Amino acid sequence: MKKVLAIDAGGTKLLYALINEKGEFLSDVEKVFTPKNIEELKEIFKTIIKKYEEDIDIIAFATAGAVNNENTKVESSTPNMPEGYNSLEFSNLSNKSVYVENDANAAAWAEYKIGAAMGEDNTITITIGTGIGGGFIINGKLLRGKSGRGGEVGSMKIAGRGRVCTCLRKDCWESYASGTGLQKTAEEVAFNDEIFNLSIFSDKSPKDITTYDIINGLNMKDEYSKKVFDIWKQDLITGLINITNIFDTESIIISGGMGKFIDTEEIENAVNSEIVTSPVKIKLAKAGNYSGMIGTALLACEKI
Repeated sequence: MKKVLAIDAGGTKLLYALINEKGEFLSDVEKVFTPKNIEELKEIFKTIIKKYEEDIDIIAFATAGAVNNENTKVESSTPNMPEGYNSLEFSNLSNKSVYVENDANAAAWAEYKIGAAMGEDNTITITIGTGIGGGFIINGKLLRGKSGRGGEVGSMKIAGRGRVCTCLRKDCWESYASGTGLQKTAEEVAFNDEIFNLSIFSDKSPKDITTYDIINGLNMKDEYSKKVFDIWKQDLITGLINITNIFDTESIIISGGMGKFIDTEEIENAVNSEIVTSPVKIKLAKAGNYSGMIGTALLACEKI
């Protein structure tokens, strides 16, 4: 059975562990912080690989950024990764086979193979955290697009309110329906609606209100928090309707830190009441916090 060293490379931390071709962990997950310098990052990768190199068959990366269709490098990096990351030649890190996959794609594959979307050949995993990522399984295959950059749903335009996204474009879905979007909505409502003056957070600066404040406010029946969350929820639903109408998928799996705050039955009913395709199932992810590592290991075993 193939043994994979799976590495999840994010802007804050690097996670790594040994995984077999069934998606089972063969070691504990270890963590190191991501350096801001590309040369330091290369050295950390080499150190991790050297530790396991003699005992593995494949090295598989799940990474932020758009990955090419050859699964060899990052074509377009994200701002939270070190400068020069998209010039890194992953194959030079080891004499063993190296596979690279976008982390959202990897998470989607894990959900498809061992998680909430098992048995569903048309499914989409939406990862909602600080930003929004998407992985699309269409007719049992990972949708990559002509350059490997397909599925960037966070950059989908919605009829928003002129909000500037982190990519500096206006009205990206991510700028409304992510965790960052919830915080921005909280700020805008605080500045523009009298309901904020009656809130339990009225003594705070609108710019200092966090997503956790809003969730706590919901639990305390705070009307301002409820209004903010309802706006955020509708922005989320708008994007899910668009995705469902285009892809007519069996399920949408919600992954990421924001998933635990939503009522999937409520979201599913709202989406199905407005789509023109057949009904879709909205479910929470089951593959866990390490779905990126699992998915890239499974994909690597199939390809290599």
